[in-house]
This record gives sequence, structure tokens and C-alpha cells, in this order.
Amino acid sequence: MTTQILKARAGEITPEMEFVAKREQLTPELIRDEVAAGRMVIPANVVHLAGKLEPMAIGIASKCKINANIGNSAVTSDVQGELEKLHTSVHHGADTVMDLSTGKDIDNIRRQIIDASPVPIGTVPIYQMLEELGGNIEDMRAQHFLDMVEHQAKQGVDYMTIHAGVLLEHLHMTTKRVTGIVSRGGSLIAKWMMVHRKQNPLYEAFDDLCDIMRQYDVTWSLGDGLRPGSIADASDEAQFAELDVLGELTQRGQDQGTQVMVEGPGHIPMHEIQMNIERQIEVCNGAPFYVLGPLVTDVAPGYDHITSAIGAAMAGWHGAAMLCYVTPKEHLGLPNNEDVKQGVIAYKISAHAADVSRGRAGAQERDDALSKARFAFDWNEQFRLSLDPETAKAYHDETLPQDTFKSAHFCSMCGPKYCSMKITEDIRKMAADGDLVTLETVEK
Repeated sequence: MTTQILKARAGEITPEMEFVAKREQLTPELIRDEVAAGRMVIPANVVHLAGKLEPMAIGIASKCKINANIGNSAVTSDVQGELEKLHTSVHHGADTVMDLSTGKDIDNIRRQIIDASPVPIGTVPIYQMLEELGGNIEDMRAQHFLDMVEHQAKQGVDYMTIHAGVLLEHLHMTTKRVTGIVSRGGSLIAKWMMVHRKQNPLYEAFDDLCDIMRQYDVTWSLGDGLRPGSIADASDEAQFAELDVLGELTQRGQDQGTQVMVEGPGHIPMHEIQMNIERQIEVCNGAPFYVLGPLVTDVAPGYDHITSAIGAAMAGWHGAAMLCYVTPKEHLGLPNNEDVKQGVIAYKISAHAADVSRGRAGAQERDDALSKARFAFDWNEQFRLSLDPETAKAYHDETLPQDTFKSAHFCSMCGPKYCSMKITEDIRKMAADGDLVTLETVEK
């Protein structure tokens, strides 16, 4: 089995690259060259490719992507609930979906998610492995993890978050942090290392993991196990010590013919975002950067889809390739279907704003088309071009539901007499009739 990166390095343009090129409005040759250089990945497990998967690309040359996290917990949710979240995520524009299930029935949930999903599915294999070990991470052996990665690869998982960059020598750097180690995977590996006084077994088994990933063309998502969980801990020595190891693993993974992207920090104040993005690009030789948020402040529980979307837009502007959404329920509980929708829409706004700032094909054209529809009072076209047409229409119809108001030259905010665009229309008609007043005509 040959991976996308190996085929690209051999000069081949695969059907997946052709498909991606059309979606991105780029040439197949550019897609091939970016994949070959490791600056772009096409997460497409060969098993999922045989099903409903529609290939997509993550990389600096392509449009900024967003990921939605779903999955059950030991407390709540079931198969139907997760399939509903998958549908909501894809319907509203998620480019990938991660199944982060940590409760019961994980295998069945994942199988049904993969079977139903046209977008790449990601996982964090240590969660299911831990469930099968009864929740006791200290019982883990490297082979347990290798077996779980292979099991999920056979199911069709397209990319996997693996926390191979957290090393034993990093742990003392976290002791004075405000929020410690907030990555679930990172904290589990840290506990294992402390119990056994040994190096990270995932780091030591990296070559064996590459063999599995290469066989199924599963994309690495090198996990940021020491990401900051508060802006107080942002950009500290622990975060950057791990990043240096992730740079090493990126190169090793690519050298072994696997596709690699790198996960990035979750809480970063605005003035440090650009530096973080640029540092990752330098350390990881341009490998796609996949960031959680980042949240730019910690004071808004219940609104963290907003605080993080601010940081996400900035991260995308400065070069992040994919943005992992945050829902209003972040830090408070497992998101429900409505939380998923709110998170996806917030991040579609961030990604689109980043695409406009980066000059990606078709981005500003959509803004311009909606603006023209708005000025023309073409309400139905405004709805159609919206990131969330259903909500846009519902807000309009809340006060003016009758069909006649779909052609009205005003909305309920200003009414017919105070609408600035209607007034501008009147001014333009006056100008067309030769009635436009200018300074020159006044002076005459």
C-alpha cells in the first residue's frame, strides 16, 4: 500500500489529488507538490475511501479548514445522539469530525460514524485503549497501544491524535503551571511515565506506529500533550519543549512515508498567536498546523465558542491550516447537538475570515455576492449565501414572516422610512435623473 505523500514524491497525481484540486480551485500539480513537501495532507484511510469519504486537503495553500469534535462520555450520549451530531457538523460545514468517545459502545459508535461520514474521521486511540484496560493507564504496554491503532486503522479512521512528543524530561516544567496538563492524552501519558519512571512508550514505538499508519494511509495528528490550558500558561517552556520534539517526529514520520499534521495550543492571548503559528511552521518545516481555538481569554465559560473563534480567526490569518472548534459547553460539559451547531458556525466564520485575509479562491467573492444581494434587497439570495441560511431566514421572518416581505426594500430594524440602503437607492435614482447635488452645482 502506498500513501499520498509517497505517490506525490514519485510525481504521481492521484484521483484524490484531482478531487481536492477541484474543491480548492487549485491545480492538481500544486496539490501534488504541496503533499510531496509535507505542507499539505489528504486524510484518507484506504478503508474509508472505499466507502463514502470525499477527499479533502489540510494545508497552508488550501482553504482554512475546521474540525468538529463529537463522541460520548461515561455520563451521557448514545449512537443516535452521535450520528445526529455528525449530521449537524457536516450539514453546517465541518471539514473533518473527531470521534472522542470515552464511554461505552465505542466500537459500534465509531463504525456507524465512519460508515455515515463523507468527511475524514479522526480519533484519539488512547481513549478506547484506556476503556478496554478498565481505566487504569498504568497497566498499558506499548503493544496495547499499537494494537488499538491498528484496530482503528482497520475500521477506517483517517487521522489519529497520538501524544508521542511528551517526554519524561518535560514533566517538571509543568509543576508551576496554573492549570497543569490539560490534554487528556497528555495527562495519561504523563501519569504512565511517572508511575513507571520510563520514557514515553509512544515516542519509543514511533517507528512501529509509522508502519501501521503507512499501511492504511492514516494521517498523523501529532498531539500537543503539553498545550496550555489557560492564558497564564501560554507559550511556556513545557509547550515549546514538546513542540521541538514534534518537529523531530514530523520529519521522521514524513521520512517513513506517512502524512503528518501537528496539533497546537488551546489558550493563547491575542498578542502571542502570530508568534506561535510562525514558530510551529519553522520548527515543523511547514507541516499543517491544527489548533484548538485558541481561546484568547479565560473569563467567559458558556461563551467559549466566541472567545476561541476570535483566536481561531487570527490563527487562520497567520497560517494555521485547520481550526478545531470549541462549543459553548467547553469546560462545562459534553456538548449536545445545538452546542455542536453553535461551535461549527462560529468556526466557519473564523475560517472564512481567514480565507478572505489570505486571498483564497472564492472567499471574498462570496462576501461580495451577499453584499450585492443585501443592497438589492434580495432576501432569499442573502439567505442562500449565508453560512447558516436557516437561522438567517428565521431571524428575518421572526417579525416579517409574510412572503410579501421577501421583496420588501426594508427590514424590521429600520422600517420603510429609515433604511439607509433604501435612501441610497433613492439618491441614485435622483442622480440618474440629473438631480444629484454636488459642490459644483451649489456654487453655481
